[in-house]
Amino acid sequence: MNKINLTISIAIGLFITQDAISCTNLLISKGATTDGSTMISYNADSHVLYGELYYRPAADYPEGSWFDIYEWDTGKYLGKIKQVKHTYSVVGNMNENQVSIGETTWGGRLELQDTTAIVDYGSLMYITLQRAKTAREAIKIFSELINEYGYYSEGESFSISDANEVWILEMIGKSSPKKDAKGKIDYSKGAVWVAILIPDGYISGHANHARITTFPFQKKNNFFDPKQTVFHSPDVISFARKMGYFKGEDKDFSFSDVYAPLDFEAARFCEARVWAQFNRVNKDMAKYEQYAMGYDLINRMPLYIKPDKKLSVHDVIELMRDYYQGTKMDMTKDFGAGSYSCIVRWRPLTWKVDSTEYFNERAVSTQQTGFTFVTQSRSWLPNPIGGIFWFGVDDTYSNVYVPMYCGITKVPETFAVGNGSMMVFSDNSAFWAFNQVSNFAYTRYSDIIKDIQLVQRELETNYIETIPNIDKEASELYKKTPAKALEYITNYSVNTGNETVKRWKQLYGFLFTKYMDGNIKTTIPGQRNPKVSQLGYSNEFYREIVRQTGDKFKVPAESKH
Repeated sequence: MNKINLTISIAIGLFITQDAISCTNLLISKGATTDGSTMISYNADSHVLYGELYYRPAADYPEGSWFDIYEWDTGKYLGKIKQVKHTYSVVGNMNENQVSIGETTWGGRLELQDTTAIVDYGSLMYITLQRAKTAREAIKIFSELINEYGYYSEGESFSISDANEVWILEMIGKSSPKKDAKGKIDYSKGAVWVAILIPDGYISGHANHARITTFPFQKKNNFFDPKQTVFHSPDVISFARKMGYFKGEDKDFSFSDVYAPLDFEAARFCEARVWAQFNRVNKDMAKYEQYAMGYDLINRMPLYIKPDKKLSVHDVIELMRDYYQGTKMDMTKDFGAGSYSCIVRWRPLTWKVDSTEYFNERAVSTQQTGFTFVTQSRSWLPNPIGGIFWFGVDDTYSNVYVPMYCGITKVPETFAVGNGSMMVFSDNSAFWAFNQVSNFAYTRYSDIIKDIQLVQRELETNYIETIPNIDKEASELYKKTPAKALEYITNYSVNTGNETVKRWKQLYGFLFTKYMDGNIKTTIPGQRNPKVSQLGYSNEFYREIVRQTGDKFKVPAESKH
C-alpha cells in the first residue's frame, strides 16, 4: 500500500454505526444561485470523525497497477481494484475539474449489504473524484465500479455536481452471494440505484433517508446524452420483485418506499432537517410540517423545490447552520436548552424515563460535526480557479467556512491530515481550536455565541468580498502561466486557512477571560479591574428549580434585616 492509499484508508477519519443519524446535504442548481454556480453542501457528522482537509495530488500510474481498498468507516481491508493511468487532484470532496461528491447514509434493508464486496461508499466517492471529469462521468464510474467489484455498504444518498449540473443518486446493495434451494450460488453482485438530475432553478437535499420515490424507467443509460435526466440500474425494479419487496406496476415503484420504508424516526430525525432548510427558502413548505415532525407520513415532501429567491454562497452556509429556529422544533425553546438557550443536546438521541421512550431533536447544526463544506463550481472560470471548496470543522453554528480553491497544490498546515487526531490534541489544529471555542460556548450559549458570531461574520464576509479579486488576478495569471496561477491560489488558500485558525485561538483566549467562572467581565478604560456582571440563570430556570425543590432553598423571612 502506497502513501496515498494509507491516507485514504486511515487518515480520513472514521464513521461508525452508532452515528447512523448523521450527515446533511443540500444540492443547488445553477439557476437557483445568485451567480450561476452550482453548489452542494455536506455536514459530516460523527462523534469519532476528526475534521481534516484531505488532499490527493494528481498522479500517473504504470499499466497493470492495482489500488488497495480500505473501508472508510473502519479501516478494514476490503481488497484490490485496478488503478487507472492518471488520477486528478482532489481537495476535500472536490477535484480539479470542479466535480464534487457528498453523501448521507440511510441504511435501508440491512439484509442487502454485501459483506463480500470490495468497494464501500467512502471509497466509491474518493476513487470517483480522482477519475471523473463531469458529474455524468462520475455516475458512470459509480456504476462500473460496483458492477465489477460489488458494493459493500448500506443504503446511501449521494450529491454529485460539476460546474453545470447537480445530481442526487441513491444506492443500496444486493446482498451477499448465497445458495438457492437447489444449492446453486446466486451472485447478486453490485447494487440497485437511481440518479436524478436536479432541474435548473431548483434545489434538493437529503439527510439520512432515501428521498427518490417514483421515476420514469429508462431502457438504457446514455450517460453523456444531455437529454437524459434519469439514470438507474437496469434491475432496480426487477430485483425488488425478486426479493418480494414490490408487487405493483412499474409506474408505481418508489425507490425510497421499497428499499427504505419510512417511519417516525426517519421523518423526525432525518426528513425534518431537509424540511427545515426548504422551509427557510420556500413559503409553501408549511404544509409539510406534520410530515417532517413524523405525524403524517403520507404527505411526503417533493424531492426538489424552487426557492423563492436565488441563493448566494452565504445563504447556503447559513442553511447549514439550521437548528429549527422559528419552527415548532426550535431547539432553543424547550427545557433541554437550559438557562442559556443552547442549541445542542448531549447524546443519546433517544432516552427513557421509567418505561416511556423520548427523544431529542436532530438538527442540521450539531455538536458532533467533524467537517463541513459548501462547494461552488463556476463554469465561466478555468477549472482550477472556478471551483471553491468552502471548508470548516466542528459545529456549523459556531465555525467558519474558509475558501479553498480546487486547484491548490497543498492545504493549510492547521487543517492538514496528521495534525492531531481525535485522541491527540494539537495546539496548531483547526479542529481543536474550533472545538475549544464551541465547547466553552455551550456553558453559557446565549451570551457567548454573540461574541463568536461577530468574528464569524467578520471573517466570512471578508472572504466572500475578497474572492472576486482573487478570481480576477488568478485568471490573468492563468492565461499567461497556469503554474503561477496555481501557486497564487494555493498561497491565498493556505494563508487564509492558517490565519483563520490563528484568529480563532485569539477568540478563545478572549472568551475564556471574559466568561470564566460564570461571570461576564468587561474592561473599564483607565481602571485595573474589569466590571463584573453576575447574571445567574434565566427566570424560567429559577422557576423550575423552585417547582422541583419547593422551599428547600427559600431564604427564611426572619433572616432578613
